[in-house]
Amino acid sequence: MRIFSPQGLKEQYSKEVPMIFDRKNLSNEELIQLYQLILKPRVIEERMLKLLRQGRVSKWFSGIGQEAISVGVTAALHEDEYVCPLHRNLGVFTTRNCDLQQLFEQFQGKQNGFSQGRERSFHFGTNEHHIVGMISHLGPQLCVGDGIALASKLKKEKKITVTFTGDGGTSEGDFHEACNIAAVWNLPVIILIENNGYGLSTPTNEQFKCKYLAERAIGYGMKGITIDGNNILEVYHTVRALADEMRERPFPVLLECMTFRMRGHEEASGVKYVPKELFELWEKKDPVTNYENWLIEQGVISPDYPHMLKEEMDTEVRAAFDKADAQPDVIPDTEKELRELYCPLPTSPERGGFKSSPLRGELERGRESLRLVDAIREGLWQSMERYDNLVVMGQDVAEYGGVFKVTDGFVEKFGKERLRNTPLCESGILSAALGMSVKGIKSVVEMQFADFVSTGFNAIVNNLAKSYWRWGQNADVVVRMPTGAGVGAGPFHSQSNEAWFFHVPGLKVVYPAFPDDAKGLLAAAIEDPNPVMYFEHKALYRSIEGNVPDDYYTTEIGKAKLVKEGDEVSIITYGAGVHWALEAAKDASADILDLRTLLPFDKEAITATVKKTGKVLVLHEDTLIGGIGGEIAAWISETLFEHLDAPIVRVASLDTPVPFAIPLENNFLPKERLKGKLQELLNY
Repeated sequence: MRIFSPQGLKEQYSKEVPMIFDRKNLSNEELIQLYQLILKPRVIEERMLKLLRQGRVSKWFSGIGQEAISVGVTAALHEDEYVCPLHRNLGVFTTRNCDLQQLFEQFQGKQNGFSQGRERSFHFGTNEHHIVGMISHLGPQLCVGDGIALASKLKKEKKITVTFTGDGGTSEGDFHEACNIAAVWNLPVIILIENNGYGLSTPTNEQFKCKYLAERAIGYGMKGITIDGNNILEVYHTVRALADEMRERPFPVLLECMTFRMRGHEEASGVKYVPKELFELWEKKDPVTNYENWLIEQGVISPDYPHMLKEEMDTEVRAAFDKADAQPDVIPDTEKELRELYCPLPTSPERGGFKSSPLRGELERGRESLRLVDAIREGLWQSMERYDNLVVMGQDVAEYGGVFKVTDGFVEKFGKERLRNTPLCESGILSAALGMSVKGIKSVVEMQFADFVSTGFNAIVNNLAKSYWRWGQNADVVVRMPTGAGVGAGPFHSQSNEAWFFHVPGLKVVYPAFPDDAKGLLAAAIEDPNPVMYFEHKALYRSIEGNVPDDYYTTEIGKAKLVKEGDEVSIITYGAGVHWALEAAKDASADILDLRTLLPFDKEAITATVKKTGKVLVLHEDTLIGGIGGEIAAWISETLFEHLDAPIVRVASLDTPVPFAIPLENNFLPKERLKGKLQELLNY
């Protein structure tokens, strides 16, 4: 082991240097157990390669040559400590005693696999075995590990987390965010780099300029260690010693394991890009055969034991695969697929019990009427009282109270563990929120402005949204999104980007227009175990008031509200559009339907108003092309066409970025065009 990767270490791993095994205080039984653990994934891999050549499996990511890392790390941890592995970490699953038949059913896409046929190979997790499912984007896995480690620290569990990446993955922004978050918050997490020399076909000299990846640790203020990743005892002892120390005094470690990939990135890619001499060299450093030979030399096992054990394991593997392969193919069930998109709501949630928070007395002097921003504050405050496992994270949300002062005064009541200022890293924090969900902690993540969510887009649409459907792990996360124009803030602080998420299965999207709904919908979003994008219009924060009940309550997600009744035309809208519609239609006989929830939207309420009036105008602040109005209009045309007396009219903002100057911004927004479009529809 070398700390901070001194000069010459990498050269050592690229030359013929004998592998030195140090048993320390391990008994013969423990040494044999490690041999059994490292041999099993090798036997499975060799069988899978034969099956691949026979066309009995479709794809395989081989970890041959890297088994010592997966096995050594997992064996050194407690069984209830989480591991976040990647493609080439079969040894994590076998060391955690995952059922072989179920593993093969996963690889074959069978119903009884860990993901019920919804995911491929290693893109799955299992909470039973404390393993988190990866996504192909690789980087977010590191920040999920941060979140699990943070949850363990908040719960004072004295547990660590290990999260894997490859040398190529260290070039991704999520790697840097994960290291920074882990260091700033002193998280008990090992960020482990499997440095096998290649990211698919790109060698490390084209991936980074530093000599050793562990050297980067010092820049984050964390410990960096480089070890021989092919030496199972060095991996095991290193991780076990670190874990013992980290459980008592939480801190993060960047652990670089030097190794080599003896197969292609996946079998179809081949290995023609790798110099032949590297294979010849690293074959002599094989982690299984070197450890096996050492055990024989030390008299720990007999020379015939490896052959006997391999035969026994191969028989077990073949039997498990044959049973899995004999299972019928998945039979599609559309209702089931849709039903299992969302984690079920709590069956009997508690109601009431929380009277008006101190916020109302201090800020509103006992008034029943609250501004939208204060209703949001009260809903969040009472939810913090209700759920002691709720954590709020975001930039400047603690002492400063957030840029819009929604959390002003919260830190004095709930403390900095639950009101967490974050570094400027939207992606990392959103991924960490998923990790916290794994450990049963709810989180509200504030985007300083909804525009900034673009830097965390992958975490939301590929991880938070899909996790429950993929492997049963819900993302108990609310993302608060201060949104909208009308405040002269220009193109990067004024966007209406709700349509970005409207298209993503697994998310819920809510957008209140009134203070009472703002409080109730926020409480409902926090109560909901699924990821909810909660949009709050900045221009409405302090311009809209309304009566808001004192007690804690929820407003059902997925239900629209008729805010004005008429019989000549239906205006379907949400957010600021509701208030524009009320003004434009004050002299018209119009139904104004406030959607409140955009995903899933209330089809029953839309049906009722369309059948009633026969004329429909869909209004939103977002730009016209690709906006939510297009989907609403299409659904109405497909399902309610015979009830229409006129073409559906859409009114939206111009298809440009949001301009800064007020005259330009007013022209951009649809408010001034609304009256004319409404009159045209009424006259049709």
